[in-house]
Amino acid sequence: MIQQANTEALARLRSASPRLIDIQPAGAVLKDFDRHTLLHAGPPIAYSNMCAPMKEAVHAVLMYENLAASREEAAALAQSGSIRFLPCHERGVVGPMTGVTSYSMPLLVVRNETHGNLAFSTINEGAGDVIRFGACTPNTIRRLKWIEEVLAPVLRDAVHLLGGLDLSAIMSQALSMGDELHMRNIAASMVLLHRLAAPLAQVCPPEHLNDVMKFLTTRNDQFFLNFAMAANKSAADAASGVEYSTLVTTIARNGVEVGIRVSGMPGRWFTAPAPLVEGLYFSGYSQEDANPDLGDSAIMEVGGFGGFAMAASPAIVRLIGIPDTDEAQAFTQLMRNITMGEHPSYTIPNQNFAGLPLGIDLMKVVETGIEPGLNTAIVSKEPGVGMIGAGLSRVPFEAFAKAIIAFDSMIQERLS
Repeated sequence: MIQQANTEALARLRSASPRLIDIQPAGAVLKDFDRHTLLHAGPPIAYSNMCAPMKEAVHAVLMYENLAASREEAAALAQSGSIRFLPCHERGVVGPMTGVTSYSMPLLVVRNETHGNLAFSTINEGAGDVIRFGACTPNTIRRLKWIEEVLAPVLRDAVHLLGGLDLSAIMSQALSMGDELHMRNIAASMVLLHRLAAPLAQVCPPEHLNDVMKFLTTRNDQFFLNFAMAANKSAADAASGVEYSTLVTTIARNGVEVGIRVSGMPGRWFTAPAPLVEGLYFSGYSQEDANPDLGDSAIMEVGGFGGFAMAASPAIVRLIGIPDTDEAQAFTQLMRNITMGEHPSYTIPNQNFAGLPLGIDLMKVVETGIEPGLNTAIVSKEPGVGMIGAGLSRVPFEAFAKAIIAFDSMIQERLS
């Protein structure tokens, strides 16, 4: 019963074919979503319990949406109960770091061509004072407006001119070029730009072309991450809802808690306290300065990338505090002990083209005690400071223990 269900869920995950088809405002494509609804990364959380970077991102976005004129007004509005806060994942969205997403924000629209479902992500803001790291400055809001009014329309027109973009092809190529597609996306971003350059030159108004190309090519090596996140979300959502399956379809962190969801128990969150990230801190910072783990980007590991694909990315090893490439190879092998199989299309060249470890199995995590590893940025606990390092986070066993108890209870109820 469980084995058959897992075979089906894994097949859905493997067979996904994500394609970027459009870029549209969140309010135009998300169901049950209005100007007084904000999405955030991770499992459900009230505004009062949010970490400081997420609260500050909320303030910035309320000003961006012209719902507040100042940080103080935004904080009062957020506390008033007039704003509805929901996890990104519960609307088909994935958001990096704070993940705060609002009505006017343009979203990448990705369709899983195999199963027909849609998934979404915001457009990466680039470097500097950005909401994903909890910034709330005039420049933060100006950049969001520029993305909405200038960048998104020309990207949309370029994508339409191409007839869409096969994201799986870009992701597969990037793996062979040294990306693990969580903390390293430079190859994928370059391949994406290669595909978009000619149509962008064709559709972009001349007065904006320099700014658009500068944004895409300057301090923006992680630009493709949001595309990859939406691609993996479209695959994971297709694998959700398989009765009796123990495949993990969601791992997400809100800076306070980590939450997981399981295919056979759709819609239910199982949480544990978010850990501090072990890794390499930038000069002048230490773990004392860090916020606990944050962001929806762990959807990359759900799809076999990131920490699970570390063997494919020797260049990332030192950045996240791993001592050598042998340990990176060993870590990818370790993750194979808690997965159901391999991906047939996403392969690791320096592991003789073995497929990525795919399909985190709740039962295997509980049986082995091996916690899934996530490559991740480390963000300061002080809002607006931004990224202060990078490292390897482990999804706490506690979340899986709660999930297996609930799964067992569900089985017992259905058999009684």
